[in-house]
Amino acid sequence: MAKEKASRGTLKKVLAHIKKYRFFLVLSLLLATVTVALSLYVPILIGEAIDAITEAGAVRFDVIRPLLIKIIVIVAGAALAQWIMNMLNNRITYGVVRDLRNEAFARMQKLPLSYTDTHPTGETVSRVITDADQLADGLLMGFTQLFTGVVTILGTLVFMLTIHAGITAVVVVLTPMSLLLARFIAMKTHRFFRAQSEVRGEQTALIDEMLSGQKTVQAFSKEDDVLERFDEIGERLEKCSLKAVFFSSLVNPSTRVLNNLIYAAVALSGAFAALSGAITVGGLTCFLSYATQYAKPFNEISGVITELQNALACASRLFELIETPTEIPDAPDAAVLTEASGEIGIDGVHFSYVPERPLIRDFNLNVRPGQRIAIVGPTGCGKTTVINLLMRFYDVDAGTIRADGTDIREITRESLRQNIGMVLQDTWLKAGTIRENIKMGRPDASDEEMIEAAKAAHAHSFIRRLPQGYDTVIGEDGGSLSAGQKQLLCITRVMLCLPPILILDEATSSIDTRTEAKIQQAFARMMQGRTSFIVAHRLSTIREADVILVMRDGNIIEQGRHDDLLAQGGFYANLYNSQFAQ
Repeated sequence: MAKEKASRGTLKKVLAHIKKYRFFLVLSLLLATVTVALSLYVPILIGEAIDAITEAGAVRFDVIRPLLIKIIVIVAGAALAQWIMNMLNNRITYGVVRDLRNEAFARMQKLPLSYTDTHPTGETVSRVITDADQLADGLLMGFTQLFTGVVTILGTLVFMLTIHAGITAVVVVLTPMSLLLARFIAMKTHRFFRAQSEVRGEQTALIDEMLSGQKTVQAFSKEDDVLERFDEIGERLEKCSLKAVFFSSLVNPSTRVLNNLIYAAVALSGAFAALSGAITVGGLTCFLSYATQYAKPFNEISGVITELQNALACASRLFELIETPTEIPDAPDAAVLTEASGEIGIDGVHFSYVPERPLIRDFNLNVRPGQRIAIVGPTGCGKTTVINLLMRFYDVDAGTIRADGTDIREITRESLRQNIGMVLQDTWLKAGTIRENIKMGRPDASDEEMIEAAKAAHAHSFIRRLPQGYDTVIGEDGGSLSAGQKQLLCITRVMLCLPPILILDEATSSIDTRTEAKIQQAFARMMQGRTSFIVAHRLSTIREADVILVMRDGNIIEQGRHDDLLAQGGFYANLYNSQFAQ
């Protein structure tokens, strides 16, 4: 019952999106009516032609010739109307799917990081691509066959009543049995189609994960393990697909058997009627043609119902993505941070990714403009989490983070992030030219400014050696560039923007020691007058920091300058000495 309600709810959402194309929908219905009306008029003409040759030794060619011309014209008109109707149906179907994909992609831009952190990328891609395609197939079949089928049923019913009401009653009473049978089977197949969509998404996620991590897979010789996982998912997909296809394929033969029995009943009752003179031979031929046309849409509609079950199962997954709650939007009166001074205040902040596992508890910090704050501590102590909170990738559970005295939740995300420059251990480069990647933060920057930034980051020399220099096209995530070269490009990007607040999270982790020493000098110049947060495992890079925060288990356990912390002989001194022990 719950699944049936969910299916109805999904259907209502799909119909709401179709409403935008109601003009094309009405026009398609009108053309469907024209197509069916012309098609149903042809058997009458054929019946008249048959009656014109049933008299012994007399064929009335004067009657037959105009009837044949009429049939040719009507068939051509019906074909033209059906072609235009199909064009309109394509326009509606792919328009709806385009709208849904646009909505899904727009929603993806507003989803909180907590969603992307907990959902495989490939599974999300499967919803937007594969499930949308399945929905398109179902809708197209629905528009193409459902409209025509319904109009055909109504039209043939009217025409049959004009010929013989008694035989019509036989058809009307028996034919709906095939539709009821089809509906019963379709209800059983919905859950199999839903399972098929989910496993297909799981398979896409695995493929995406393995392609992006192919080097890691090969480095650890995990090819066989990956193949086993893929085979296991493939077997599950095969099982649920076979069940879905098997049960759905029962619809057509089952309804055909019923329809053939109905056709035999009509032929038998019609023969008796013709013997008694209640109907002519041509009329019986015409009636049998209508009986076939009346039963045929029930077969088609039963197939449509089955396909729609698959389409609705896919649509429900797409709507789940579209309806996923977005990150908390900026307040209508949110302030715009234009030129931040760099003053940061953190008061009583509590945060956890998972409620039952607290991470940061009662975090307090006051940063004056231009200070360099280093954050150190063991892996998992919350260093990167502090950065995520400063950038508002996540919002605090309790407490306040202020920028220039204003709660960052009362500042627009865009203006907050425009005032912060980040260089992370994990690089991010898009497919495009080196120039486009560097100018991402400042598209209006001149080439001279870009080259100066590249020289300051010590990236100019390797860029110049590339085939097309700054116009060299790189693939997604840097393509064939080394990890160090990717990191140099990210550093160049920040040096071109020069925002008032800097965040350097293991910014030189992939760079050789000699180049790192030069970049540290460039960083030192860049950080002058700018508030800087430096996350580092190599403690030699943070000796000159104004304040060093030592974190453990989400708390600041020590705070001070390098020499002072060493003199205390506490946790920081142990960390430092462990790196430089003789």
